[in-house]
Amino acid sequence: MYDFAIIGGGIVGLSTGMALGKRYPHAKILVLEKESQWAFHQTGNNSGVIHSGIYYKPGSLKARFCREGCRSMVEFCQEHGIDYEICGKVIVATTPEELPRLENLYQRGLENGIKIKRISPEEVKEIEPYVSCLGAIHVLSTGIVNYKQVCKKYAEIIAQQGGDLRLNTKVEKIITNNNCHVLETNNGTFKTRFTINCAGLHSDRVAKGGGVDPQAKIVPFRGEYYELKPEKRYLVKGLIYPVPNPEFPFLGVHFTRMIDGSVHAGPNAVLSLKREGYKKTDFDWRDFVEVMTYPGFWKLAAKHADEGIKEIIRSLSKAAFTKSLQKLIPQVQAEDLIPTHAGVRAQALLYDGKLVDDFLILHGQNSVHVCNAPSPAATSSIEIGKAIVAQIPDQQHLQTTLVR
Repeated sequence: MYDFAIIGGGIVGLSTGMALGKRYPHAKILVLEKESQWAFHQTGNNSGVIHSGIYYKPGSLKARFCREGCRSMVEFCQEHGIDYEICGKVIVATTPEELPRLENLYQRGLENGIKIKRISPEEVKEIEPYVSCLGAIHVLSTGIVNYKQVCKKYAEIIAQQGGDLRLNTKVEKIITNNNCHVLETNNGTFKTRFTINCAGLHSDRVAKGGGVDPQAKIVPFRGEYYELKPEKRYLVKGLIYPVPNPEFPFLGVHFTRMIDGSVHAGPNAVLSLKREGYKKTDFDWRDFVEVMTYPGFWKLAAKHADEGIKEIIRSLSKAAFTKSLQKLIPQVQAEDLIPTHAGVRAQALLYDGKLVDDFLILHGQNSVHVCNAPSPAATSSIEIGKAIVAQIPDQQHLQTTLVR
């Protein structure tokens, strides 16, 4: 019998396991991951950015966890010798219409307590010589890291704490008894007093299997990237972002220098026809039908039809993708870009067509379910893990085992 079982071995599941082991050093902790390696899906395919928290609604979990997570992630990397760099980023306005939005973003950043500066086009050139813009914000605290390395260290710490880590173990059914959950998997059956659902792209299904209705559905959006040819990497020194459209839930295509020195450009954002669909041709009938029959998706599609069409065009046309990048760096040409990996974002969508804008953490019978944790979840992972553990009720039947 385990005291805690975590479903999902991405960065949130592993950070939660690490936080549990720290708070309850005598607890029996189990982490289940259906893939053959940790951080296989969202975590392993993201852009590796340590976000500052400038974008998020003041007072939201995203704003608080990201700001605090930026600090704690850097401290973690320093403590454990993980390569990272605080390179900063510029958010640039390229049209007059974007200047008021840039100012609004600047004010939001100040309200969130982010270390930022308004800078002129001339000052931008000192940071990013090839960027063309009308104005910008310099975000000084943004950094880069390899989150797979971070997750590897999280897993090592859980093992050192005495946790039980199981790869290639998919939870297929959850049975709730009086004071425990029975987790039936393809690799055996496990009993646990408390279950924590960090299943990412499948978190809504796991929640329902555990008797909790998240009142939202995970809709997968694929983000496709290009990589600059090595001889063109000089065009980008750090991170270059456009001013996001506040009506659209994604940040727009941007340039990201990775911790290995490569430079990625993207992503766009298109509906994936499979929850783990990293290729344009990937298709899953169940995933497809769930989205197509969900009223919330059609309400979202109608509201953002123009932007959605632009994203699809960028997905199908390298020329269109290149044109979007040229708004930031005019010198970039289509022949400079090489297709690279894609990622899939698990985005919770409400029945009324509104995207869940914040982290969504729900409670069930002796369970916690993380049902929306897109970006900046990686940056915020240490803080999310601590918050989940803090929300676990000190129930009597748990206390007998956990406090000795």
